[in-house]
Amino acid sequence: MSGPPEDFWGALPLGRGVQVLVRDGNGLAALMKPAGVLSHPNAGGDEPRSLLTARYRPDGEFFEWRGPGEGALARRLWLLNRLDSATSGVLLVAADQKLAEVIRAQFKYKQVKKAYAALVFGRPTQKAELWRDFLAVQKRGAKVRTAAAGNIPSESQMSVVRSGVREPRLTLIRLEPRTGRSHQLRVQCAKRQLPIVGDQTYGDFSRNREFARQSGSKRLFLHSLETNFDYELGGKKFSFAAKAPLPPEFQAVFQSDFLPQKGTT
Repeated sequence: MSGPPEDFWGALPLGRGVQVLVRDGNGLAALMKPAGVLSHPNAGGDEPRSLLTARYRPDGEFFEWRGPGEGALARRLWLLNRLDSATSGVLLVAADQKLAEVIRAQFKYKQVKKAYAALVFGRPTQKAELWRDFLAVQKRGAKVRTAAAGNIPSESQMSVVRSGVREPRLTLIRLEPRTGRSHQLRVQCAKRQLPIVGDQTYGDFSRNREFARQSGSKRLFLHSLETNFDYELGGKKFSFAAKAPLPPEFQAVFQSDFLPQKGTT
């Protein structure tokens, strides 16, 4: 199977700040989604602040637009996973429907490995720990709310990357979810008194305000850092990996006195 023509990727109607991180010859790609950008339009008028500034077809979960030139055929890009608007990082897309179905099956059978970076208030009691919880997820229209007490098993591997030494105590952690529940990481952090900085739903509102006052940033400090997996297509096996560098807002925390420089903890 061959991927789309070369000009396909160069002509993508990318949203504000969205970048192509990596792509393979089959038409699979990883995009970098900034915080505040929607994974896809939810309502009329959302296109300008979405991953692609193009029409989105929820029935097939793909974007659709016209290529350059009069009479050009419609082009499509299938969305393979989603991130909350406030979360930045890796999103996967495919330029072919068959390929999209193959990758979605990888997600369904939990073959996709993901890692997130989160800046939290507080410090974990362990440097590394497997978090196991039972959550409750409620969906009402476009809104999702998750509670820390329920019957849906949820697991994440947590490891400390760097810790601060002054108040407000901040820690950069790496989270590797083994299940994919809505708002899972945000709720698991909050349950352990480690709310993610800038979380306006499950976080510590007073500490968020103080942090925003000192740092000038109100974003949710949750970032989809890495995604990797293997897949099979046309009888051949392929490996795919993508990494989205930490956004400038995270880097600014390291350069301030919120967290010490690497190697001083």
